[in-house]
Amino acid sequence: MSASIEAGLYVLLLGSVVGLEVIRRVPALLHTPLMSLTNAIAGISLVGSLLLAGSDRGPLTTTLGAVAVAASSINVIGGFMITNRMLRMFRPSGGQSERRSPDA
Repeated sequence: MSASIEAGLYVLLLGSVVGLEVIRRVPALLHTPLMSLTNAIAGISLVGSLLLAGSDRGPLTTTLGAVAVAASSINVIGGFMITNRMLRMFRPSGGQSERRSPDA
C-alpha cells in the first residue's frame, strides 16, 4: 500500500472518530443549528461534485462525479426536509402567534 493511501485512510479514520464524538456530545437544543451547518457542508460537497462531473477527465471520473452529484443532492434535500420538520416542532400550535399586542 502506498504512503498516500495509508495517510488518506488514517485521516478518514481519525476524522470519523472525532466527528462521532463531537456529534454525540451535542445537547438536544443545538441539533437544529448543527443540522443547518451540515446542510451547508453538504452544499459545498455538491458544488465540488458538480465541478468533478463537469470536468473532462475521462468517463470514469464523469460517472463518479454524477454519482456524487446524486448523493450530495439527496443529502442536501433530505437535510433541509429534516431541519424544516424540526423547526415546525417549535412553532406554537393552534395557528395563532403567542405575541402580545402593543396595547396589552
